[in-house]
Amino acid sequence: MGNRQRKSRRKAIRLWFIKRRSKADASHLSEISDFFWLVSTDNDEQDDECMDGFFGRSLDMEPCIRNNELRIFVGTWNVAGRSPVGSLALDLIEWLHLKEPADIYVLGFQEIVPLKTKTVIGAEDPTEATNWNSLIGKTLNSKYGGAWLTPMIIPVTNDNYQYDGAAESDRRLRSDYEISSTARGQTRTKIELSDRVGRYKLMASKKMVGVFISVWMRRALLKKYRVSEVKVSSVACGIMGYLGNKGSVSVSMSIGGTSFCFVAAHLASGEKKGDEGKRNHQVSEIFRRTSFSRLPEDRHKNLPLTILGHDQIFWFGDLNYRLYLEDNLAREFIKQQNWSALQEFDQLRKELEEGGVFQGWKEGNIEFAPTYKYSSYNCNRYSGGLPSRAGEKQRTPAWCDRILWYGKGVKQLSYFRSESKFSDHRPVSALFSIHVEDQKCARSGLVSFPPSVPSTIPSKAVARYKARVNEMLDLQSYH
Repeated sequence: MGNRQRKSRRKAIRLWFIKRRSKADASHLSEISDFFWLVSTDNDEQDDECMDGFFGRSLDMEPCIRNNELRIFVGTWNVAGRSPVGSLALDLIEWLHLKEPADIYVLGFQEIVPLKTKTVIGAEDPTEATNWNSLIGKTLNSKYGGAWLTPMIIPVTNDNYQYDGAAESDRRLRSDYEISSTARGQTRTKIELSDRVGRYKLMASKKMVGVFISVWMRRALLKKYRVSEVKVSSVACGIMGYLGNKGSVSVSMSIGGTSFCFVAAHLASGEKKGDEGKRNHQVSEIFRRTSFSRLPEDRHKNLPLTILGHDQIFWFGDLNYRLYLEDNLAREFIKQQNWSALQEFDQLRKELEEGGVFQGWKEGNIEFAPTYKYSSYNCNRYSGGLPSRAGEKQRTPAWCDRILWYGKGVKQLSYFRSESKFSDHRPVSALFSIHVEDQKCARSGLVSFPPSVPSTIPSKAVARYKARVNEMLDLQSYH
């Protein structure tokens, strides 16, 4: 065989294998037969060198990057200092939209404790955050049947927290959960324990006075992706610029090859002219002062240290932006359900358009009524208005509770409010579809094959090579 023919055959073999690597499956025996036809019809012994180099290539020569879709639910709710109660389960089911479960739930709360002097300047008390986590976990997991073991759901108190996915083990699982008694005659197996701890796992939870974030992920994703670098950060920018009655709590994490940042915030209140400037300033402070710790062993890693260093960012909470509109006109638009006309006077929308804050960020179209302020608990009437009621605060209704995002490839599937009457705010939610890179590459090292391919392949050799290729394809499929 001439050199030109030999090079052509080598190129064909390499192209065949590259094509198969992208969708390798051990069941494709017909295509493997094509490969052996290429080998067996070559009678030139010099092609031993070609096959030797071909089989000696490392399987991890190129990263195996697959784009995968994640459904991320982001929610925000100002609960007006009220403690969670068992009857809230139905409200949570409606808010979390569990008819179409997401892969990740990111929930931000404001005022989980009353904003009084004692709670603002006193030591952090995790009780209310733990109660909320317990109710969220039961709501997310009870839908799928079986008892749910109550996890250790005390929120993180140290900003140096990091989740170590590699340390997840059955021993850790048993120590992290309070195992309830089993029914008579049952035994606790690893499978049973795995089923009963719930479909969703709490990945991170952080509280600062009344601002609180809770992030939950489907356990199956922990097996599919490498979830790492889960960190938290908090910024207090309330009274005197440094007290925690206002500010943010944030979670940073990497899923596969994509970094995420979730920021739950509570900004300055007030509907006087110029109050929007206070909110803009607090947004700038949160951007400037939020940082995620880096351990000494991370110094060679390219990890995001700030909010804007992440690939995908979500900012949500009681942002408190109001309407540039007289109260009676606002209520008339609400009565007409003319949301597009009402949005023309929305402070946050104006700031986004004029670049005053959140430059380049996005928010979905608002097609629901303002979420604040309702007259009282268990009430569908906005506070104030005519005729006025004694002791009732006069407030122009506004979309205080918002969800924004920044990053490429984010698709918002829905943006809605729920109708729980638990608070003077209505909870708001958004569902997103995001593609993440799954950088699971083949193991390093060479695949061990014989040093050469015989010029004429007997039946036993064909069987041997088929077995080798099957092993190789199995390995590739596994990774």
